[in-house]
Amino acid sequence: MIKNYLNTINTFFISLFNRYKKSKLKYRIGIPVCLVLLIWYIFCLPSPLFHVPYSTVVSDRHEELLGARIADDQQWRFPTSDSIPEKYKTCLIEFEDRYYNSHWGVNPLAIARAIKQNISDGKIVSGASTITMQTIRLSRKENRTFGEKFIEMILATRLEFSYSKDEILALYASHAPMGGNVVGIEAASWRYFGHQAATLSWAEAATLAVLPNSPTLMHFGRNRDKLLTKRNRLLKQLYDREILDEVDYELAIGEPLPFQPHPLPQVAPHLVTRLYKEQGGRHITSTIDKSRQERIESILSRWNAEFSQNGIKNIAAIVLDVQKNEVIAYCGNVDFEKSTSANQVDIIQAPRSTGSILKPFLYCAMVQEGELLPEQILPDVPINLNGFAPKNFSLQYDGAVHASEALARSLNVPFVVSLRKYSVPKFYNLLKRAGMTTLNRSADNYGLSLILGGAEGKLWDISYMYLRMAQQLNIYNEDARYYEMEQPSYILHEDNNKKGERIRNPLFSAGAIWQTFEALTNVNRPEEIDWRSIPSIQKIAWKTGTSFGFRDGWAVGVNPRYVVGVWVGNSDGEGRPGLTGARTAGMVMFDIYNALPQSRWFARPENDLVRTEICHESGCLKSMNCPEAETDTLWISKRGLNGAVCSYHKLVHLSEDMKYQVYEDCAGKRGIMHTSWFILPPSWEWYYKEQHPSYRSLPPYSPECREDSEVKLMEFIYPFPNAVISLPKQLDGTLGNVVFELAHRSPQNRVYWHLDGKYIGETKGFHKKDYKPDKGEHRLTVVDETGVSLSVKFTIK
Repeated sequence: MIKNYLNTINTFFISLFNRYKKSKLKYRIGIPVCLVLLIWYIFCLPSPLFHVPYSTVVSDRHEELLGARIADDQQWRFPTSDSIPEKYKTCLIEFEDRYYNSHWGVNPLAIARAIKQNISDGKIVSGASTITMQTIRLSRKENRTFGEKFIEMILATRLEFSYSKDEILALYASHAPMGGNVVGIEAASWRYFGHQAATLSWAEAATLAVLPNSPTLMHFGRNRDKLLTKRNRLLKQLYDREILDEVDYELAIGEPLPFQPHPLPQVAPHLVTRLYKEQGGRHITSTIDKSRQERIESILSRWNAEFSQNGIKNIAAIVLDVQKNEVIAYCGNVDFEKSTSANQVDIIQAPRSTGSILKPFLYCAMVQEGELLPEQILPDVPINLNGFAPKNFSLQYDGAVHASEALARSLNVPFVVSLRKYSVPKFYNLLKRAGMTTLNRSADNYGLSLILGGAEGKLWDISYMYLRMAQQLNIYNEDARYYEMEQPSYILHEDNNKKGERIRNPLFSAGAIWQTFEALTNVNRPEEIDWRSIPSIQKIAWKTGTSFGFRDGWAVGVNPRYVVGVWVGNSDGEGRPGLTGARTAGMVMFDIYNALPQSRWFARPENDLVRTEICHESGCLKSMNCPEAETDTLWISKRGLNGAVCSYHKLVHLSEDMKYQVYEDCAGKRGIMHTSWFILPPSWEWYYKEQHPSYRSLPPYSPECREDSEVKLMEFIYPFPNAVISLPKQLDGTLGNVVFELAHRSPQNRVYWHLDGKYIGETKGFHKKDYKPDKGEHRLTVVDETGVSLSVKFTIK
């Protein structure tokens, strides 16, 4: 149509120019006027035709409505649709403009008829407006006068040149008043009938077709009979013209009018609100799967009902599709309609204390760089690092624990020791590169507490960081390469999972990621709950976190297909007893996974791993002193070949009955044998023996052999070197004693205690001594019955 229109204009200009050359003066004056009018006619139509704000409409990936937010002028006006339902189209043309498809915006016969009727009745009873003219009137919003009517006619013809008939119908249907603050067929369909316009019945389509003619009739308390009469009259016309058969007609006139407006869907309301803030006034197709979203919202509501009995009022969850790089469920909170517990707060985007949820990233980084082997033992004893004294959640210590077990059990002390070795600034920069956007202070300000919840993180960021690891492992297993990936999208695009540039030096290697995920499949918190008893249809790598004061419970799970992130707590930061990641968020996370399709497990990236011999006891690379019977062959990262070699197995000299250590020159009749012995530092050994009854302490030296050895016999558990101690206050207000504690390889040896050279007592078996030192600096010295001594300095505040 537009091409024919342009050809007509071109022909007209050529003809006009030829006549202009041959014309007389009066024609030469009229022709420019005609040119001006023609140019005005060409450019008189506004673009776009409607300058109005629109509601924000969000649908799921299958175009099912999730929710909407009202337009800035407080009207429910959905963005213009590309098409309208056939039933509504038929009803509208029959009611408003039966000859719509036959005219070019103005119907001369209708104008003649209207003039005759108006003169006959002595008042205006018919306006002769076509649907095209009504569309122009809706866009201009001017008072209805004869002059305005003439302008509408001109613009209507111009509109017909620029738009197809169906496009004009769509413009009209999207901007026609439907009563109250409802504008357009799509908004009216949801508000009055509770479903999309595409599924309108004949009765519903007829109702909406007659409404713009008298929108005030759509009032649920009055005028219902008038509206019903107009609707049924239109249906009768359709029946008389054999557009409706008898069955459809009887069914249509039997349908009642709606009794009250329907609320719009409120599925994924926090995502709808987020999109309204980011891209308001548009119809946005999200990546959300509505049915899955509703199921997960139901899971959260059920758990929220249980947790609320303990004063825990808020839950948030997000589900990410690893392969599609999309958000398929977004639950920013529960009970969006309520306002008593800050339910409108989108927790997915809110910074919260991270607890232990960042430990896997430190583990993965150290494994990748060869600074840590998965089964390498780490210290798990009380420590004090410049006043920072972390404790395990259970307040128990194992002495020494394998790194993978420390991660699975989320032990604090081993990871503080590991972070100190790795360095806080290095880990701080790694977290930022991984996608954490909430590190707003310096690395020194966070210090070692960074690994234990000293920083705040968003559920969105944390889930994305785990997603990124899963994606890189999947990509490497497919292509043996690494590629950049964009952040997961919640807006549907064809290229959401498009790979970016190739990465030469990935943040985490596939081998390190796989080893980290393998460790996280063994998560078990025996001090809290037996997770192995919880049924799950899938193998999942998962991690929990609990913030200080029981304010935040975290859980993030990963498999090759989905990442599930869950947060549980109170939006206002109120802590509650029992609010731990394992007991709250972990339970919700497993429930969500059981509602998702099953997934295979990650393939082992053997090209990025090597097999090597590992000491079974220490988890370090096998040394010459490690017994052959106590070695394992394991997959480790390639850089792990440069990792720690076992230093805990030492060659020792024992008497033949293995009761004493001896030297060759003093063994005498006891004889001598050489063997490998697994030896831990005394403070580690003190706690390790309680958890490992099979551990054998190194025998003492025989009475004939009293020389010094390379093996440390004693170690202070408390106080720490250079510790600053505050004396505890008793119930009566007086100051209490300090309890000094010592680990000795031979606990039955007597130990004599001296403070600043003054003897203060002896111990045997359990080496603990309580005393009340004066304020100031002190030196504590212990001497055992064999003459071995040890000293430590401390200060009393």
